[in-house]
Amino acid sequence: MASQGIDNFRLTVLNPGGRDPEQQFHSVPAPGEGAHPPINFHAFAACTLGAFHFNPRRALAEDTPILLLLRGDFHASERALHDLKKQGRIVVVSLKETGMHQIAQQLRDRAKLSRFMKIVAEADGCIATTPEAAEIYQRLRSKRDPATVAFIPTPYPIEDEHWNSSASAAEQSGIFVGTREWDVPSRNHFAALLMARQLCEATGEPVTVFNLDGSKGRRLLDKLRFPQGKLRLIEKWKSYPDYLHDVAQHKIVLQLDRSHVPGQVVGDALLCRVACVGGDGAIERIAFPKTCGDGRTIVEIASMALDLLKNSELRAATVSDSQERALERLSFQAVRSQLADFFARLNE
Repeated sequence: MASQGIDNFRLTVLNPGGRDPEQQFHSVPAPGEGAHPPINFHAFAACTLGAFHFNPRRALAEDTPILLLLRGDFHASERALHDLKKQGRIVVVSLKETGMHQIAQQLRDRAKLSRFMKIVAEADGCIATTPEAAEIYQRLRSKRDPATVAFIPTPYPIEDEHWNSSASAAEQSGIFVGTREWDVPSRNHFAALLMARQLCEATGEPVTVFNLDGSKGRRLLDKLRFPQGKLRLIEKWKSYPDYLHDVAQHKIVLQLDRSHVPGQVVGDALLCRVACVGGDGAIERIAFPKTCGDGRTIVEIASMALDLLKNSELRAATVSDSQERALERLSFQAVRSQLADFFARLNE
């Protein structure tokens, strides 16, 4: 495998034994095209015009560096790493689920923990999609060169006009609650709903909430007694473009998530040009440092959300600032450069 410069750098993402569709990214697909939208780990392949595979043999055939995802019990990932290294490939690894609660859940089993530590030690490097995950990899690889671990956020095609999913200010109203899981404590979904209700009562703005729990979820939401006619429920999965259309109709995205996840909801909001407030995902900390929840109290977040709902100029300025930051750090071009630089260091 020859070394690659930034202009022709391509990356293969391998999710061994996974269910996500395999995909060749000869170009960045437009909304609705392709088997999977170019987000999350598919975005690492898409931004480099690379490939996403679940079959190690097909990944080998790409003749590119490989980002190997760690999932499940890590058996398939361990086998894939062994096979790829035998062929002399540069292999970098990353946990597929990288929220702090997700990492804790995955590594509380002794056998999985042992396998994970072995994989991280034997790989050529680690890519973390959150700063917290990067710290974990660095500690496990403390005897190796620190440059073999990098925090690289999942990219979004901000610069691609096909992915500009914005709505006009006149079309926007209300609050989109970004969290949807009642049973994950760090999501703080209940607290976010209470805040959304308070903001609804103060401003008259409607609230949109995902409910994928059927009648059980509706009964829980009924207990919160939102003002009549102000609560809108999304109760079925939608295509990614249709989902983005829904997000774009709102003035703000609100959440109190403390899971330190990469931050897909915030990435979605960037494509929709909607202001975000309250979460602590990696993307939110980069794109919305003035309104994210990192280091802020619930009272402070509620005050910021209220200001954003009432002040259209403040919302526009917040969105403009987030777009500038995203172009610099989170766009496909920016992350492709980060990936190329990282793998070039591994080849030195």
